[in-house]
Amino acid sequence: MKIAFLGLGTMGGPMARNLIKGGHEMAVFDASPRALEAFAGLRCRVARSPEDAANGAEAVITMLPDSPQVRDALLGPAGACRTLGKDRLIIDMSTIAASASIALANELSAQGFRMLDAPVGRTPDDAAAGTLLVIVGGTAQDVAEARPIFECLADSIVHAGPRGHGIKLKLVNNYMATVGTLLTAEALTLAKKAGLDRDIAVKVMSSTTAGRGQLVVNYPKKVLAGDVHPDFPMRMAHKDISHALSLGAEVGSPLLLGAIAREMLALAQPWGRADQDWTAMLLLLEDLSRA
Repeated sequence: MKIAFLGLGTMGGPMARNLIKGGHEMAVFDASPRALEAFAGLRCRVARSPEDAANGAEAVITMLPDSPQVRDALLGPAGACRTLGKDRLIIDMSTIAASASIALANELSAQGFRMLDAPVGRTPDDAAAGTLLVIVGGTAQDVAEARPIFECLADSIVHAGPRGHGIKLKLVNNYMATVGTLLTAEALTLAKKAGLDRDIAVKVMSSTTAGRGQLVVNYPKKVLAGDVHPDFPMRMAHKDISHALSLGAEVGSPLLLGAIAREMLALAQPWGRADQDWTAMLLLLEDLSRA
């Protein structure tokens, strides 16, 4: 395909290289002259602007820092849509606000273009190796058209649903990963402040639900399977988190997420869930949010 690729940063650069290797006819652009210099000797056209890159393209890919940059690259004074043919495909692979993505897709549709939200997961190493995860939202027909592009970039392609569902699922995933980063830091700091050997603590937690994760270990066989018979009841989880918070207070280790977890677990009693499995926290939260 003839592709205009906009955004040649840490992830976008290796992604564009893999599309070049895959035989696509590429025009590339980045606001950074240094990023463009890296493509000067490759089999592609180094464009002067998004507008220039999109001239004659069958598809435009944006891989940019955030919503304003994506919008400007497409609809700005030198935006790609000034030269892109009508009914062509625009694939935003950035991670931006879901509301901004949906609003942009609606605006592009009104102007005669088609858009997929297709953010990526995994690391820069995966971007270089072509082993990214692509989470895409849009029509089945548009996803099928874009699949040869995605196959140059990823070894996992998930069609999450209609337009907007790709970016929503990516943000849910990133929420869990980001909060998990803080949780891991809190736990390791508590271990250090309590005088524990960190290597031993990591080894132990890596072999339990703590490190392996509720979504992998317990949720599928318990609450997601409709079973809240207690393997470990919420009242016991409340007791244990309370003792952990006491230890944190004794050694001076902040446990911000733990404090929130204790308050949530305390609600299990008045909501009649104290003797249910601790994965029933999902049901409690759904009750509270009327999900």
